[in-house]
This record gives sequence, C-alpha cells and structure tokens, in this order.
Amino acid sequence: MDLRKRFWIESAMAGVTGLLSAATVAWHDWIEIIFGVDPDHGNGALEWLFVAAMAAAAVSFAALARAEWRARA
Repeated sequence: MDLRKRFWIESAMAGVTGLLSAATVAWHDWIEIIFGVDPDHGNGALEWLFVAAMAAAAVSFAALARAEWRARA
C-alpha cells in the first residue's frame, strides 16, 4: 500500500497537537513561561481553551489521516 504524503502530514499533525494538549494539561503554565505574558491573569482560562483547541485539532487530523488510510486500503 502506497500512502500519500498527505497521510503522513495529517498523522504528524495529530501527534503534535495531541502532545501539545497533553503537555498543557501536565504543565499548565508553559505559555506564560515561554512567551512572558499572562493574558488570563492566572485563572487558567487560556490554558483550558488551548487544551480544548489542540484536542479538537488532534481528533480532526486523526480523522483525516484515517480517511486517507481507508481510501488507500
């Protein structure tokens, strides 16, 4: 089975966004440390928004990669 480059990109993006989501849950203040700003003033709303967005992106990329996989099978 010859998978297109698109499958590998979608799979990689699913992995990266999934890891970012999990990393934010485990290490919630990395945004403030790396960027030096605290836009939510310490209440954690930005982090939970980021977790939700990255988790949704991971699921979306995984679904796209699965569709590509099934189209080639």
